[in-house]
Amino acid sequence: MTIRTDDVWVIGGGVIGLTSAIALAEDGLRVRVVSREAAGGTTSAVAGGLCWPYRIQPYERAVQWSVRSFRVLAELARRPEETGARMVTGTMASASVPDAVDEGHRAPDNCVEDGLAAWYDAVPGLRRAHREELREGCASGRRARTPLVDMPAHLRYLERRLTAAGGTVERRTLTSLEEAGRAAGLVVNCSGLGARGLVPDPDVHPVQGQLVIVANPGIEEWYVSADTGAADTTYVLPQPYGLVLGGTAREHAWSREPDPAVAQAIVARCARLFPELAGAHVREHKVGLRPARPAVRLAAERLSGGAMCVHNYGHGGAGVTVAWGCADEVLRTVREIGEGGRR
Repeated sequence: MTIRTDDVWVIGGGVIGLTSAIALAEDGLRVRVVSREAAGGTTSAVAGGLCWPYRIQPYERAVQWSVRSFRVLAELARRPEETGARMVTGTMASASVPDAVDEGHRAPDNCVEDGLAAWYDAVPGLRRAHREELREGCASGRRARTPLVDMPAHLRYLERRLTAAGGTVERRTLTSLEEAGRAAGLVVNCSGLGARGLVPDPDVHPVQGQLVIVANPGIEEWYVSADTGAADTTYVLPQPYGLVLGGTAREHAWSREPDPAVAQAIVARCARLFPELAGAHVREHKVGLRPARPAVRLAAERLSGGAMCVHNYGHGGAGVTVAWGCADEVLRTVREIGEGGRR
């Protein structure tokens, strides 16, 4: 059976969908992104934008994708006004985990086991944080210069880049993947949380994240304390539009409405670490629903109508971090499908 892969529909207009579409369009394919929401209305637009693996499985593959994305974003950071990406120094702190790397940048056994050693090795200059670089209540941490992405600006850049490569974007609500399969030679499913109903996949569920945007009193570095599995996290991310304070990670919470009590607690946690934030002027409240899954689904299958579909969803809290690595894998998979269909 001949499989057409020259005409591709990418379902989902967030960072995962747009990067996948760009990889395919810049490879010469005719690509249409189909999304029920504009990029600015997706979960990606709410993301804090720090490039660091968080709440994603399996770690081993996620780290490989993250390393690739780090390199792409670091290159884009050479043009921050155009791309929204910047290289910013900061600290990844922990209240309970011992120091993850020694001065030689090597990870101890516990980090090798959870698959993060390759990430630590790939980040240039990553080192153990000195005691004076940690805030109150933090037992250990790592210092690094990493990409920090202004997501609204970055999503606009991605849409422009897709258009320049000949791709198009259509606002449309699909009822099934088969509907897309009847219109396109191949479907790439980057529907995020929407995959729960579109596939359908009951393993997909939200991890609610609330954050607060305040006027920046002069903080230039990012700071994150987010132990794995914690429902409440603490992070401070300097963005051009303000200082992003976070946050939460509430499993199976569907509300997109900011909770005033939660917002107050977020500001209080951040102010304990950065006293200058006490009484900071609040500019905006945001809530996003991370599309979580026990493991990312990045694999091909044939739909019931006969069309091929490449799934790329379930990235949890690491969509920005793994997007370009996953896009590369999508492209490889589409090429393999095309080669198989021509045999």
